[in-house]
Amino acid sequence: MQDEAFVRMVREAVRDAAQLRAALEEADIAPTLMVLAQLSGEDHLLEEVAPHIQGPWSFMESVPPELKAQVRDRLVEVLQDYAATGRAAPGDVPPTRMQRLMSAGVGQAVPEDYIPLLKEEMRFGQEDLRAVRWRRDPAALRREDYPAVIIGAGIAGVCLGVRLNEMGLPYTILEKNQAVGGTWLENRYPGCAVDTPNHFFSFSFRTNNHWTRHFAERGEILAYIQATAEERGVLPHVRFGVEVTAARWDAQVARWRVTYRRGADGAEETIEARALISSVGQLNRPSIPDIPGLDSFEGPVFHTARWDASVPLAGKRVAMIGTGASAMQAGPSIAPEVAHLTIFQRQAHWAMHNPNYHKPVAPGQIWALEHIPYFSKWLRFQLFWASSDGFHGTLKIDPDWEQPDISLNADNHRMRELIVGHISKELDGDEALLKKVVPSYPPYGKRMLRDNYWYRMLKRPNVTLETEAIARIEADALVTRDGTRHPADVIVLATGFMASKMLWPMDIEGRDGLTIRGQWGDDDPRAHLGITAPGFPNFFMTYGPNTNLAHGGSIYFHTECQVRYICQALREMVEGSLDTVEVRDEAHDAYNERLDAVCRTMVWTHPGVTNWYKNKHNRMTVTSPWKLIDYWRFTRDFAPAEFQLGRQGSRVLAAD
Repeated sequence: MQDEAFVRMVREAVRDAAQLRAALEEADIAPTLMVLAQLSGEDHLLEEVAPHIQGPWSFMESVPPELKAQVRDRLVEVLQDYAATGRAAPGDVPPTRMQRLMSAGVGQAVPEDYIPLLKEEMRFGQEDLRAVRWRRDPAALRREDYPAVIIGAGIAGVCLGVRLNEMGLPYTILEKNQAVGGTWLENRYPGCAVDTPNHFFSFSFRTNNHWTRHFAERGEILAYIQATAEERGVLPHVRFGVEVTAARWDAQVARWRVTYRRGADGAEETIEARALISSVGQLNRPSIPDIPGLDSFEGPVFHTARWDASVPLAGKRVAMIGTGASAMQAGPSIAPEVAHLTIFQRQAHWAMHNPNYHKPVAPGQIWALEHIPYFSKWLRFQLFWASSDGFHGTLKIDPDWEQPDISLNADNHRMRELIVGHISKELDGDEALLKKVVPSYPPYGKRMLRDNYWYRMLKRPNVTLETEAIARIEADALVTRDGTRHPADVIVLATGFMASKMLWPMDIEGRDGLTIRGQWGDDDPRAHLGITAPGFPNFFMTYGPNTNLAHGGSIYFHTECQVRYICQALREMVEGSLDTVEVRDEAHDAYNERLDAVCRTMVWTHPGVTNWYKNKHNRMTVTSPWKLIDYWRFTRDFAPAEFQLGRQGSRVLAAD
């Protein structure tokens, strides 16, 4: 934070002492404590409070009220002193002290090697370390010769637009919808919300202090993405209502020819680009189950990702197929209004309780985020730690574990017992329901969900959980294999997406006629770092193969890592006057061999689990097995030696 801005912020914070004290009464104590320690340089209150903080979530503290009061009073004094003297902001916190503050704030030892990552994520320095800067005078570079086409204007497309604007590189975003937002634009089902805490589920370069809930609903998230695109000048680069159908590499001119279809009239047009970047995501093509008779149903049928708000559900008999993330949010949202809700479950999901999930952000917390220096940075750190690598080890298979069918190791088993205890409490000990909803596989075998009052919903008299498989669908009912007819007026498909069939239905053809579908088939995508593939020069992917986060973290974090790497590759091209960058086979293959080996040790390949993370050969194709710090290191610096670099129609050594 620059000194002038810091002084202004401090003086505004203490202008009304009563307001400051009232806000601190509602603000979380851990970030308050860390702000105090940073601004004062004092440790005595840090040492007194730290033993009462048992974890990174706000509800994992038992700090006595009188001790909280001491922290708040002392912070008011420190802020008033800064305001009165006009002192500059404290200098950079040394790594050893930063580690001490972080460990105290989350009640856990934060390893030393995480400090550079966390300081970058929190933006403690004035410099945005994820922005890619030119190493040569940009005015002397032919940046106009390197236009990029980006497919998709969701989170990743917007992030790329922001970064390319900063670099002064030309680009066009092709978006099939009429607005930016991606999956948060398309998913409109009741109860749609995020299951990652919002103060971390956002761009590091544009934090938002005004979330109304700790886990925001869809409308707020969409508004945030759209506001970012508008404020950062991305919208003028977007062509809306156009869907990319094909892209072909032209080796003669070292450019991509991208064909798209206009939604308004179906006409096709072509645009050329030096670089092609896919930001279409993995969760955009709904998976429709192949159930006999589905087409014969006479009532409305729609997928949660294509929610039909024109269909009234009040007083209707609704059949919901699937019990994944969208079902867990939509089901409890519609249950109170429907006549009856029958939920068809193929395999149970784990759903974890989080006391903050339905909790609004207190006004005092919002005030502190906006007015107290560094408060928002410390809260972001706290939530990063709560949602990232801390429990990665619990998802690794212990080959000597004595209960391998239901858990992986001692920590994973403890997690299982905690969740089962919560479920049992929510179901009031209903053993029949408990038997249906407790998964037979280890926690995190499928995506871990947040309990959106799902189990309470199952106790409603107008809700039935059906675990018998569907045999067929008739005009007005679903018939299970035991012959039972379940009458229905509306069918809701909560059946997920074709995640493994990445980039479908686009026809992407690279060098020498090589196609993506020919390389990957329908369910075996592979890429170096999930970003690049051999045979496809100047082609990059965000949220590509094996980059979905299933153990924690935020898609914003992974996206920023990928975007920095891609922008560094583009910088390499521009500064080196290169025509092409193409990942070498050996780099690509070595990475995927290492990735597959790690995946085989993780919960998602457990034989008792059926999930959308893996293909028919039990190979992980969607999810990343890496810790966040691992992937951050992999993508921190573009490695020219791993690529074939082409100039003036010929290939040159990476060292040139």
